[in-house]
Amino acid sequence: MSIRSTAKAIIIDKNKILLNKCFDEYNGNYYSLPGGGQDTYETLPEAIIRECLEETGYNVIPIRFSALYEEICDDPRTKELYPEYIHKMYHIFICKLKDDIKVKPTEIDDMQLKSEWIDIDNLNQIRLLPSFLNDNILEMINSEITKFFGSEHIPYNHG
Repeated sequence: MSIRSTAKAIIIDKNKILLNKCFDEYNGNYYSLPGGGQDTYETLPEAIIRECLEETGYNVIPIRFSALYEEICDDPRTKELYPEYIHKMYHIFICKLKDDIKVKPTEIDDMQLKSEWIDIDNLNQIRLLPSFLNDNILEMINSEITKFFGSEHIPYNHG
């Protein structure tokens, strides 16, 4: 087993944040940050740019590293079928759009339904995964201080 390095983006534009709307059988409906696994020899900023373009169709510019978070999935079935997704380190960056051009996404996650702009003032009305985001995303947006948000064991994986 290896630890998956993931690069996730908090993309902000005109007081809105771009999130992936997702659904899976264990977690139901939820939103997640765009981004994904870092490839070998790829920097975290390069991974953010590639993953956001693949999932959302937008070119982004990483502005600053905001947070680190560790997650371990305890589900035996997931461990067997998807061992590469069991232990993840989330490297979360604040990003802005490079331009207003949106292309068709080329590689969305299995549980991703679409990407959706959500007003920052309405973030408390939606459910984010990983769950630590629900109480901390505004702090991540508004603070210049990079923070480690801890480690968590979860029963089932998510996007």
